[in-house]
Amino acid sequence: MNRRGMQATAQARGRHAPEKSASRPSSIGTRSAIMSAAVREFADKGYDGARVDEIAMHAGVNKNLLYHHFGSKDGLFAAVLEYTYEAIRRRQKDLELRDMDPVTGMRKLVIFTGRIWVQLPEFQRLLHSENLHEGEHVRRSKSIPRMYNPLLDTIRDLLDRGVKSGQFRQGIDVIDLYVSITALTAHYITNRYTFEAIFGKRLMTPRRIQQRLDHAADMILRYVQNGPGHVDAAEGPMPMAGR
Repeated sequence: MNRRGMQATAQARGRHAPEKSASRPSSIGTRSAIMSAAVREFADKGYDGARVDEIAMHAGVNKNLLYHHFGSKDGLFAAVLEYTYEAIRRRQKDLELRDMDPVTGMRKLVIFTGRIWVQLPEFQRLLHSENLHEGEHVRRSKSIPRMYNPLLDTIRDLLDRGVKSGQFRQGIDVIDLYVSITALTAHYITNRYTFEAIFGKRLMTPRRIQQRLDHAADMILRYVQNGPGHVDAAEGPMPMAGR
């Protein structure tokens, strides 16, 4: 083949050669697309109702590729929980409560926790599904329990500094307190539809949400602060007055 023929052949091969997939999503991009689709599917339908085919379709990937990244539906749901918990913990790290006055810091923590439920409603639905499965995915996770250690340390620091300054009473259990903060803020959001139907009120307006969060913060502060009628938790409840 002469030189001109070789050049023509090379040009033809170049026209028909497969293009390098510059637009093909990277491994990180693929996982991110799958995760976003999975969060929506699991939050909307729960673990039992969610379908891997639907997740793959909405993520724009082959189902085999999804299994390559996550192994199984079970593994994908566990990854979704870890992804969601991590997103929330990252937000909490930005609070910087350790340098705040204990009362101000505790109020900010309660209101911030309440706003998580408002801003990430899918988190509550994922938790509901996981609790129906008795927390098996969280229990198997190595990372989720560890994510809570810094948060509990922050609450413990607020309580310790509040006790030293005379603002908070002694003997408050950190886990009990966090459960109470969650209950006072999350229950309102979880049950808003039935509450609205029963009471005939719109509960998710900005004013009502702020009112609820302030209410929750006031209740938590009245529990932890020193004041008339308070007894240190370690001493037990006050005896009932005789009739």
